[in-house]
Amino acid sequence: MADVEVEVRGPALWVTLNRPDRRNAYDADMAAAVVEALVEAPRHHAVVITGSGKGFCAGGALTNLASPDLVGMRGLYAGSLRLFDAIRTCPRPVIAAVNGAAAGGGNELVVACDLAIAGRSATFGQTGPRVGSSPVTGATNVMGIQIGEKRAKELAMLCRRYSAEQALEMGLVNAVVDDDALVTTVDAWVDELAALSPRYLEITKISSNIWWNAARDSFLTGLGMLTQAVGSDDMVEGAEAFMAKRKPDFPDPA
Repeated sequence: MADVEVEVRGPALWVTLNRPDRRNAYDADMAAAVVEALVEAPRHHAVVITGSGKGFCAGGALTNLASPDLVGMRGLYAGSLRLFDAIRTCPRPVIAAVNGAAAGGGNELVVACDLAIAGRSATFGQTGPRVGSSPVTGATNVMGIQIGEKRAKELAMLCRRYSAEQALEMGLVNAVVDDDALVTTVDAWVDELAALSPRYLEITKISSNIWWNAARDSFLTGLGMLTQAVGSDDMVEGAEAFMAKRKPDFPDPA
């Protein structure tokens, strides 16, 4: 699992996305590696997910979208859903230690985690309509419960970037600390969780998943629509523009 580092630190299992060359964007194999790591979560008091280098997670890898393979895209979509479901069904609290940019599916990763602590230089935002996609596994549904419908639509539709302080104000994260204090702060939160009853924390988490569970069908519907749109003009143009770092020129509405 070279692309995913797993380490036990005191009472917590730390899972680090380790592809800094692509801002820790994950492919189906990386998503599966995180899911596999979470199998060990019951042995610990908490799980921490973070990124290596200066980025947290840029979401799903976009390298093949300009000439998309339908089978590969189905695998990436399914892998994303399995990853987020694994976080939500993990019996231990999962903390996102956001050490840099959380973009696209990386922002949805924050949505899926139970708690989120951000370094001051971290940024947040969705990328879907800008790159020829849509954030249907958290941002278009559950994020509205977390930060309000209007704000969630702003993030999902306009694809703006937000600072850690703005994310805190919206309710997307629980705390913002100086970058060099991120790890120690997360450790302190883990220690606080470790002093509580694992059994009743699990009951609390399961009960708190009501909105995630209610939105589950919308995830499947959204992914089904995204699958049917694989290879569309909008997807190809969005991906090519992203890779070329230029403004996309999407087709006009029909």
